[in-house]
Amino acid sequence: MSPSRLLIPLGAALCLIPGVPSAAALLAGVGISLAWGNPYLVRTKAATPRLLTLSVVGLGAGMDLGIVARVGLQGLGYTAVGILLTMLLGLILGRILKTESEASVLISAGTAICGGSAIAALAPTIRARAESVSVALGTVFLLNALALLTFPAIGHALDLTQAQFGLWAALAIHDTSSVVGATLQYGADAAQIGTTLKLARALWIVPLTLLVGMIWARRSPGVGRASSGLPVPAAKRPWFILGFLAAAALVTWVPQLREAGHLVEALARRTLIVTLFLIGTQITRATLRSVGPRPLVQGGLLWVLTACATLAAVWTGLIA
Repeated sequence: MSPSRLLIPLGAALCLIPGVPSAAALLAGVGISLAWGNPYLVRTKAATPRLLTLSVVGLGAGMDLGIVARVGLQGLGYTAVGILLTMLLGLILGRILKTESEASVLISAGTAICGGSAIAALAPTIRARAESVSVALGTVFLLNALALLTFPAIGHALDLTQAQFGLWAALAIHDTSSVVGATLQYGADAAQIGTTLKLARALWIVPLTLLVGMIWARRSPGVGRASSGLPVPAAKRPWFILGFLAAAALVTWVPQLREAGHLVEALARRTLIVTLFLIGTQITRATLRSVGPRPLVQGGLLWVLTACATLAAVWTGLIA
């Protein structure tokens, strides 16, 4: 029997213990998966989005709706500009590197908005092939893991405030789970700002999907790759944002629930650590083999350029 059959459930349970850091949970998941594989791969892939949804909604129970609204509105302008520039830069890099067009669009969208959620939402719109989706998701997965490990260290080295780090993480890290994981390592204020701004950013999935779908249809009229017989993922909508806002509104408008809300938030922080562990177990040897050099170079360059540009803007006070 493979040791991972025992280690994965045990690791997930240990991640519920207070004090286990998010980076350690992610690295443990990756290490187990690369060493012995993941016999529960289908189950962990199914469980991860559900746990992430519950965790994000639970985090809302510990936040003030007024702060959430203020942070979301403050970030509206530079979020829109950042998404547009990231998409354009990503497509330019994809053309230069001659990355397959579907993978290039998906990687660009995942970097511009919110990683796997944006990829899953956009894939059916452009009728992307399963191989392109897998490559894009694999690229984003690897870069998310790297961001979770490196961002807090960079933030401390540059002596960023919690507000600055939360803003930078929300603008430069792909997935919501990794934004929350990185900001939780940095501090409670960073987590509140980073999570709120990242969720506001995720709302742009809807207009981006519509816009790219219109452009793609004009570019390739009558092309239907879904007819190839390959599976096309169902579109995912960020409903968890509504749950997050509802939880924040409830504890804000009913002060008697605030103590219970903080307990829910504490539990959500632990389930998020479990989620990061399960994400790590999905980085298998097959995932690494599936990500070819061109998509990985495109995704890596785009991410580094985005991270550096947003860090410079935050550090100099251009965006705040």
